[in-house]
Amino acid sequence: MRTDTLSGGFTDPSVQSAHAFRGVMEAMARPGTIQDIDGAEPPAPLSRAAGAVLLTLCDTETPIHLAGATDCDAVRRWLAFHTGAPLSGPSHCMFAVGAWGALAPVSSYPVGTPEYPDRSATLIVECAELAASGATLRGPGIRETARLSLPDTEFFRTNRAHFPLGLDFIFTSGSQLAALPRTTEVS
Repeated sequence: MRTDTLSGGFTDPSVQSAHAFRGVMEAMARPGTIQDIDGAEPPAPLSRAAGAVLLTLCDTETPIHLAGATDCDAVRRWLAFHTGAPLSGPSHCMFAVGAWGALAPVSSYPVGTPEYPDRSATLIVECAELAASGATLRGPGIRETARLSLPDTEFFRTNRAHFPLGLDFIFTSGSQLAALPRTTEVS
């Protein structure tokens, strides 16, 4: 096994995964807020935030789809060693990670069923940057409005219209993340 596969995980797993989990939950509870998340040093092209999210939320029963540049040998080996998560295609994954364009078509991911809306995918979208500007967000967890730079506002409007079905999103850039659950209205 290569040494680069063995490195880059949490050095203090109980503390770092708790901090990462708190950051993800805070971002989901308050859509549009940008959280700092750290602790992982995954192989390129994964950001540190995306690596921390995957280490925290994925295990041997969590199918992951790697899209575009993230679908490389180094990332595959790193995930296998640190999470044991199986890789899958987009139609069977619980998480997908990649740049917005690489994740297309977004319609290929599970959106849940009326009986089990929780059986949908969460897409981890790698972004060049995250900014509290751009689309206006409203809904649960947002006092009045919030703003977040989104890659395709029209898609997120359509996603909200299918609630309680739909996809949830975590946007990552460097060591930052923001979230957009399907309950959020985008304008």
